[in-house]
Amino acid sequence: MSDLNLTPAPRARRPRPKVVTLTDAAAERVREIMAKAEKPYAGLRVGVKNGGCAGQEYVLEYAEEAGPLDEVVEDKGVTILIEPKAVLFLIGTEIDYVTSKLSAKFSFRNPNETDACGCGESVTIQPAEAQQ
Repeated sequence: MSDLNLTPAPRARRPRPKVVTLTDAAAERVREIMAKAEKPYAGLRVGVKNGGCAGQEYVLEYAEEAGPLDEVVEDKGVTILIEPKAVLFLIGTEIDYVTSKLSAKFSFRNPNETDACGCGESVTIQPAEAQQ
């Protein structure tokens, strides 16, 4: 019998791109908010829910712990937890924090958005297609 090992060596996996990224302004604002929270949190949970006149809305909330299927993204010192059902809707999204004379808000630049309502509170998002 031969001592040859015919099992192929495992291929190195290329690193996956981050589902979402933060601008410097967004990261700074999230760190400020988390520092002022009444208790420590595991990170910022980002998701998408049905609602609004365009059909979907972005959701940001404190996360006490990571869910077993959450996508965990570390960016600029911030832990972002993405709900599993939202991952395909958020691939490639950049979250910014924008201030003007009349408002301050988190803004999403999402390549998967196909439409938005006039007031800017809701969007239509198509899931990203699988990459080959």
